[in-house]
Amino acid sequence: MKHWLIFSVLLATGVGALSWSEWNKVAAPVGPASLLNFVADVQREASRVPFRLTRLSDAEEISIGDQLAQHYVAGLISSQANPEETRRIDAYVEKIGGRVASGAKRMLPYKFHYIPNPYFGNAFALPGGHVFIGQGLLALMTSEDQLAAVLGHEIEHIDLYHCGERVQVEARTRQIPLGSLIALPVTIFQAGYSKNQELEADREGTWLAVEAGYSPFGAVHLFEKLEQMRREYVERAGNPSQELSQVAIEILVGYFRSHPLPAERIQQVQAMIIKHKWQNRSAERPLELTLSMPI
Repeated sequence: MKHWLIFSVLLATGVGALSWSEWNKVAAPVGPASLLNFVADVQREASRVPFRLTRLSDAEEISIGDQLAQHYVAGLISSQANPEETRRIDAYVEKIGGRVASGAKRMLPYKFHYIPNPYFGNAFALPGGHVFIGQGLLALMTSEDQLAAVLGHEIEHIDLYHCGERVQVEARTRQIPLGSLIALPVTIFQAGYSKNQELEADREGTWLAVEAGYSPFGAVHLFEKLEQMRREYVERAGNPSQELSQVAIEILVGYFRSHPLPAERIQQVQAMIIKHKWQNRSAERPLELTLSMPI
């Protein structure tokens, strides 16, 4: 009976995933890798079912996130960071994040943190409302709209319970009581989510950014920049005289390990632009900071 129940859940999740893919018309290359990714996503989605029925309360999630954030922050900051510059950029990220988070469905105490580390080319969220963005990723941006898109994406990982469910899965897998979750490594939140969850966070995060007055083209242009870097890295890998810097490689490896490839993400946002008639929202605001990156 138990096996039939598991099979039924997997089958229902698979049908749902196929229906979602057909409805959203998101193109993906067909092949063995795609099939394996699909099966992995189905398994991950099936594992989420029990936690959707027994979710943490907002108070529990906030308490866990606060403890984790306090535990993680010091270890993420580079020893070469400039304290004055860090405070200035942190305040700017907090301002943009707060503006975007005002449209979130869950009224949580969202907090935004800048990580002054050029090798940290990613962003991640913790349950309860903490969002982190690294210097390596911020240095790639050329507009405030791009920052708003990334922060919106991370807000939605919280808003859609992705982070909360990740905590429950890890606590059960590692047999850690909820009161002792400070033992969880930060890498489990940096590792990304299923492909469907990442694309869902893109859609909802883009919507949040647009509702806050930002251009949806910010997301498109950032993804295009990441795709350009990915191609340069792949094309230059066999030519030592034209290798990317170690910083650029760290950014690429870290970001693409935890997110879908940019081409698919670009297509999804472009489809949203057409669907919601956002073509005239092309003007982007300048980024109110300058970060140099040896790429």
